[in-house]
Amino acid sequence: MSSEIIHMVTVGQIIRAKRESLGLLLRHVASYLDIDQAILSKIERNERKPTKDNIIKLAEILNLDKEDLLVQFISERIAYEIADEECASKVLKVAEEKVKYLKSNLVKK
Repeated sequence: MSSEIIHMVTVGQIIRAKRESLGLLLRHVASYLDIDQAILSKIERNERKPTKDNIIKLAEILNLDKEDLLVQFISERIAYEIADEECASKVLKVAEEKVKYLKSNLVKK
């Protein structure tokens, strides 16, 4: 995973920092995504969650690694979902095993 992604805290911060470093205006990126400028602004401020499709398009326009940005996006969704659970770390370990099991069974079919 690129150091640019690792050091950022949220998907919104990653998007804003990269957009600004490329000198792209909010309205231009929003237009590319076919969303309102206010929605993109809320995504950057973490007041609204982007869709997976938004993430893929943002990776393209911002020249970010698609997989890295998707990992950040999905892991953030999971983290917010289980953050208040005392057993969050255990949940992640069990989920990892379940994913391995599901993937191995899908390959067999």
